[in-house]
Amino acid sequence: MPSAVTQARCSTCSTALRSDDPSTDHPLCDVCTQTPWCDECSLPATEQHLTVDDGVLCGDCVTAWSQCGRCDRYTHDTNDTVEDRLVCDDCAGDYYRCYDCGLLARHLREVDNGTEVCAHCAIDYCSCQRCDALITGYADYCSDCSRSNGIHDYSYKPTPLFHGTGPVFLGLELELKTSDGDCYDCARLATSTLGRLGYLKDDGSIGYGRGFEVVTHPMSYPYAIRKFPWDLLPELEERGAYIDGDVGIHVHVSRAGFTSPVHVYRWMKFFYRNESHLTRLARRSCDEWAAFEPGARAGIVDFAKGNHQWGLGDGGRYQAINTLPEHTFEVRIFASSLIPQQVQAALGFVAASVEYTRTLTSTDITRRHGWEWTAFVTWLRAHPDYAPLLAELEDLACAS
Repeated sequence: MPSAVTQARCSTCSTALRSDDPSTDHPLCDVCTQTPWCDECSLPATEQHLTVDDGVLCGDCVTAWSQCGRCDRYTHDTNDTVEDRLVCDDCAGDYYRCYDCGLLARHLREVDNGTEVCAHCAIDYCSCQRCDALITGYADYCSDCSRSNGIHDYSYKPTPLFHGTGPVFLGLELELKTSDGDCYDCARLATSTLGRLGYLKDDGSIGYGRGFEVVTHPMSYPYAIRKFPWDLLPELEERGAYIDGDVGIHVHVSRAGFTSPVHVYRWMKFFYRNESHLTRLARRSCDEWAAFEPGARAGIVDFAKGNHQWGLGDGGRYQAINTLPEHTFEVRIFASSLIPQQVQAALGFVAASVEYTRTLTSTDITRRHGWEWTAFVTWLRAHPDYAPLLAELEDLACAS
């Protein structure tokens, strides 16, 4: 009995072929013949997926490609976006790259340092209360919206600009008062004179529109003496600025300027052992804002050994030496002044006391009375760089 003839079928969809269809190794029906072929496997793509270069992929081959989340076409070259979807190179042209995270986003927000960030990264910034621009650091207003008189909010904290050679850097904070009518004139003079060396801030103890705080960027002591515009202080006084018992001078000194915990201990110990002399130099008795607290003096050893959790003493930052800032110690004892020598003496004492205690040995302390004020003054006389401090001590009759 003769065997049945097997009917030819389409190699793609298995549709029965007519007997007169040409015989090939991969016969195709009329439908599959007219179907676009896959660019990957060269077979008819009954399930068609377009690529970014207008090619076609079948359902099997498309699994090795990535789909653009914007145009829905497939590609091997993709870009990450903040929306956690991929986009092809063509669609990436409609996006912008975030400066912080490096991902693409449809919209970015400008930061006051000239960069732009996506909405996700923007939550790490403060927003200007006036124009909603993003702000680097901690402030209420961006640089463009800072008050027309140049006085920043108390929380303003720009990236520090270091002047001079370290490792000991000093930062001056000088509080002064003005009448309401003189504040703008004084602030404009101070801002234009300081340039990149410093800036002005509001201070709650002064009151808005009644004065400001002059804040410098970190300076080495020699740089401060040579480059700070000392003529600015009497000029401000001529324009109506003044000081009283409610305002003071704070001097920050870099922690990196100390060689070791022992050096920190010697410096603080010298400082607290000479309260009476420092009170005279500071022209200000200890008060609630800069107290020589007994608990702080007793805690110097523990602090030097690394017990920094609450700083030095129980008064928080309102100590003669505020140890709470991360990168500096803040000496808060000095009365404010618009007399250059008095301000120079404040900077000079902080710088000189750090250097004096840097090489102070146990022999210096036990045999040469190294903790005593007279030993320090003797050391000062051999270091002419601190002439303004020595002159101030002589004027105050405490140079012995």
